[in-house]
Amino acid sequence: MKQKNRKSIISKRLWIILPLFLLLSLSVQAQPKWAKKASKSVFTLKTFAADGTLTGSSTGFFVGEQGEAISSFSPFKGASRAIVVDAEEKEYEVACLLGANEMYDVAKFRVDIKKPQVLPMSAAALSEGVNVWLLPYRELKKVPEGVVRKAETFQEYYSYYTVAMQMPETAVGAPLLNENGEVVGLMQQPSSAADTLSYAVSVLFADSLKISGLSINDAVMRSTHIKKAIPTDLGQAQLALFLGVQSLDSAAYATLVDDFVAQFPNEPDGYICRAELSADGNRFEEADQSMEQALKVSQKKDETHYSYSRLIYQKLLYKNGVAYEPWTLERSLQEVNKAYDINPMPTYLHQKALVLYSMKKYQEAFDDYMKLSQSDMRSADIFFEASRCQLMMGDTLRQLAMLDSAVALFSRPYLREAAPYILARAQARLDAKKYREAVADLNDYEELMRSQLTANFYYLRFQADMGGRLFQQALNDIDKAISMEPKHDLYYAEKASLQVRVGLYDDAMVTARKCIEVYPEGSDGYLFLGVAQCQKGQKQEGLKNLQKAKELGDPQADGLIERYSK
Repeated sequence: MKQKNRKSIISKRLWIILPLFLLLSLSVQAQPKWAKKASKSVFTLKTFAADGTLTGSSTGFFVGEQGEAISSFSPFKGASRAIVVDAEEKEYEVACLLGANEMYDVAKFRVDIKKPQVLPMSAAALSEGVNVWLLPYRELKKVPEGVVRKAETFQEYYSYYTVAMQMPETAVGAPLLNENGEVVGLMQQPSSAADTLSYAVSVLFADSLKISGLSINDAVMRSTHIKKAIPTDLGQAQLALFLGVQSLDSAAYATLVDDFVAQFPNEPDGYICRAELSADGNRFEEADQSMEQALKVSQKKDETHYSYSRLIYQKLLYKNGVAYEPWTLERSLQEVNKAYDINPMPTYLHQKALVLYSMKKYQEAFDDYMKLSQSDMRSADIFFEASRCQLMMGDTLRQLAMLDSAVALFSRPYLREAAPYILARAQARLDAKKYREAVADLNDYEELMRSQLTANFYYLRFQADMGGRLFQQALNDIDKAISMEPKHDLYYAEKASLQVRVGLYDDAMVTARKCIEVYPEGSDGYLFLGVAQCQKGQKQEGLKNLQKAKELGDPQADGLIERYSK
């Protein structure tokens, strides 16, 4: 009986132990057969600051034959250099960023590696209840398995997964794979180390990230110093060049230009930008060679000839002191004429007019401006530039006519865009001694630019007031100039002169003394003080001050001394 009971107990124990051995056996057998090969695609990403200190790390994996890889974006923030360490512990440089998304903490980048082991991506989204595996870096004995608890769609096409699985702390950025060994997601940072749920963003979303022309000004991209790839689309790459010259430092922009040339060797834009960089650095022979190359590859020769003309013109305008004999105004004119002969665009005619003006061929330049005034480029600028041609030819009447045409393109009430042309006409009217008309223009200018006016403006209007015999307004304007620049002795001298002229001798004495206080080495204060005193009958004191003015070199003092000594 005891023997029977003992057999019964042993039998029951076996039924308990055997399932445990069976489960253990199944667990070992359930190790994914693709895990060993797939593990070669997984790497550790390390990023460094400019001084070489480690700034961050993450797991990542290869998804493209040209070294395209995916990982977390967080390590890239503030980093200047990045490497990946593959499954064999070999290091490779990160060449450039291909795209990034901060919200989902994902980055796509290219690694300098020849034949990476690429993880195939699944085009199908996972459904709830499906088993998935997380593949850590260099870890084959423990490949965590979990079950998809939730699959949420975002941006219409992509999935965000919640997985019943406790993720290792070092697995952020690791791939999440399906039963076929295809990557479906990229692991996200868990809410806590003890969290029994893990999260992954669609690998298709990460793979879709790309650089656009606007990425240069994107806050996410600007948060890292890692080199960014040139956009693959030509239009976007051209936009990057346009924005890069304004947004990047010279070294980064030069790299962008080189990348553009490497990616689009048959497009002239890169060579033109390279020529501009060379010209900025006074390397004009290099610039000339780059422009010749741009002409060779250009499909629109007129645009390149125009760019060539502008580059030469700008060099002569801003760097004329640096010699480079092949670049002359005549050469600039030849290039723009070639552009205009191919395609008679107003833009090219405008460039031609600018060059002709610089060559002092004012009549020819004026004739071109008149043609432009009948084109789509008709504008206040065109009439203003035409007015300069007439000024240089000495025809002030036609100069004013051109400025009238410029102002006439605006209607009252004027907008600020009219202000430069109104001021130019005011100056021309002042030069032509049309004082009250000049005052009218200056009054309009004041209304438009009140918050940006300087003492010089009020002194200019003071001069127009004086010419128009508007003495009270002249006093108001010179007072305004003095209030804005109280240490400018000229303004006190002009005010004292006006006060003497209108018989305000007591006021003139006060103003003259202030002029002397501001600039005692000058003669003006003593001159007007002396005149005011003599006019008030204080000849003895007045003659002393006139004598002082003479000693300080005033040419008017002798005549005044002779006059008031009688």
